[in-house]
Amino acid sequence: MNTVTDRRALARQRTPLNRSQIAGFWGAWAGWTLDGMDSFIYALVLTPALTELLPRSGFAATPSNVGLAGSILFALFLVGWGLSFIWGPLADRFGRTKVLAATIFTFAIFTGLAATSTNVWQLGIYRFIAGVGIGGEWALAGTYVAEAWPEDRRKMGAGYLQTGYYAGFFLAATLNYTIGVHFGWRAMFLTGAVPVVVAILILLRVKEPEKWQKADAKTVRAKPLREIMGPAYRRRTWVACILLTIAIIGLWAGAVYEPSAVIQLATRAGMSKGDSMRTASLATGLLSIGTILGCLALPPMAERIGRKMTLAVYFAGMAVSIAASFGWAFYQPNGLAPFIAWLFVLGFFGGNFALFSLWLPEQFETRVRATAFAFCTSFGRFVGAGVNFLLGAAVLHMQTLGVPVALTALAFVLGLFVIPFAPETKGETLPQ
Repeated sequence: MNTVTDRRALARQRTPLNRSQIAGFWGAWAGWTLDGMDSFIYALVLTPALTELLPRSGFAATPSNVGLAGSILFALFLVGWGLSFIWGPLADRFGRTKVLAATIFTFAIFTGLAATSTNVWQLGIYRFIAGVGIGGEWALAGTYVAEAWPEDRRKMGAGYLQTGYYAGFFLAATLNYTIGVHFGWRAMFLTGAVPVVVAILILLRVKEPEKWQKADAKTVRAKPLREIMGPAYRRRTWVACILLTIAIIGLWAGAVYEPSAVIQLATRAGMSKGDSMRTASLATGLLSIGTILGCLALPPMAERIGRKMTLAVYFAGMAVSIAASFGWAFYQPNGLAPFIAWLFVLGFFGGNFALFSLWLPEQFETRVRATAFAFCTSFGRFVGAGVNFLLGAAVLHMQTLGVPVALTALAFVLGLFVIPFAPETKGETLPQ
């Protein structure tokens, strides 16, 4: 009883958040939500959009061509994400909130423009530039919350922030269930222009974190990219790059093909086109709910058993759930129900991304933090782009979706051997 009382007293003693910290969090969370919505819109509308645009571009809209073109365009999108490392040095130099708003503005405008595409080349260009904006948003939102929130709240804040991305998945699924089914894929892309409002609100209402303001003079003279590659940070930079690469390969390989897999299974079960799309939306919603729960469960686990052990648990869960869903359930005679059930498990362990929002800021000082965060995430996206291209080629060659995606589970097995080389920061304060 005393333990419960002590915990309640500790909770009451947490540092209260001021108005700027609250507004800043909700601005970052909303940007992250709309970021996730934007990212997943493509996965949801991939089949109908390419079915329309491929013939206009001189290609037959066969299932194999749709799969290959979808992988190429997604790889191009990931390359745009990879180039988002440019935002990190800008944020270390000019401030977190201004550059965060610029990333949101970029991905919103070019997502909206995707609705005007008349061929696959235009769609590819718009998605590439949108990717540059989306990629910067995660790094800058995570950096902002880590620096702006008080020490006794920032760890849970990382988990709360990450839920926004998957709330965006849920929002995209809801929009597809309502707008997408009735008005088509172009209307879905138009909804992605909404984040412009969020960018303006961030500029007008949110102050820069005090940690960045205090380090500003040092940041001006620093060369952050060179510093994170120097002796002090080199090892942790490359280990973080590898771990993020694994997370990106596995999660995106599963998530981007999830709607197509559900549609195939629903069609195989005798559902109509409209019912198949609705089922894919519901499955995406379930995946999102699972991931949100995984994000919320992660920070307390990381505080109890440490960062490295927590990531190991989540990576192991990803390996099992990807293999079970795409490698087993997808090939069952009545595989739709077990596949969707495994998606919830996959979603939960997909919450591993919340750990990086918590852990990466703890590994780098303020003057280089945004650069390090952006570089590590961008590196993973470059490699992920290549893997996604190979994945599309494998789908085309094998004439099946399940096995190639299931093989990405091996990346998480590899990750279990890399985790021991990362630094354990449990119990440490955010470095100044």
